[in-house]
Amino acid sequence: MGEPLRLYGLNALVLNAADGIGEAIARTLVKHGATVVAADTANSGVEQHFRAVSGVTGQVANLTDGDSLAKLVEDAAGQLGSLDIVVNDFLLRQDAPLSRVDDKLKAVLQQRASLIMAACRAALPHLKNSPSGRIINMGFLRSFFAADGGEAAAKAEQDLANLTRALAAETGEFGITANYIQPGGIMTPESREVFRKNQGLRDFCIRTSAASRLGEPVDVAKVALFLASDDAVFVSGTGIAVDGGRTAS
Repeated sequence: MGEPLRLYGLNALVLNAADGIGEAIARTLVKHGATVVAADTANSGVEQHFRAVSGVTGQVANLTDGDSLAKLVEDAAGQLGSLDIVVNDFLLRQDAPLSRVDDKLKAVLQQRASLIMAACRAALPHLKNSPSGRIINMGFLRSFFAADGGEAAAKAEQDLANLTRALAAETGEFGITANYIQPGGIMTPESREVFRKNQGLRDFCIRTSAASRLGEPVDVAKVALFLASDDAVFVSGTGIAVDGGRTAS
């Protein structure tokens, strides 16, 4: 007899899901029994991408506006019949990898926090009715930051940690968990484009990973599966780094 499906009967909304980490998470969740709405922008091809994937519905949405996110959450919950898992991932592109803790970074972090909270506020009434309410927030890829942007990357992770801990404290009494995943150098389409322009940053990400390689989106998706499942029922307000281990350099 095969292993029971870990997410059987649960419904999930995954943002930024047309490719990369979001796509891997959507495919992993549905493989383990969940029904998924995979949302992404109008030019992402998300609807066509998942058309042949049973259990996943591609949904076009504006992922940069709080009101639009609230509507997306309501539409997804209505379509699925309920909502148990929300994966918040926002692709906030920059002209170049960020190097410093400056006003540009602070603006990006404020935008990310605002979008996460908009999605969570809309999802909370549905998650309260779930026996397995899960919030999973995704950190920025290491390729979002320059090789000398370690302080900026640490600031971004700390900001996400603080936000996630606050969500965990607010929602814990309802049996909802809130956690975050901090990816390292993961070979996504956006990372590939950054590395194409900046081979030195790619080499830096490999050199500073104890695994001496770049990760794959599925490496992150497996951690999201853990956090979405009952295996993590008593894990909340914390983060998991998916970076192959960090070297001292």
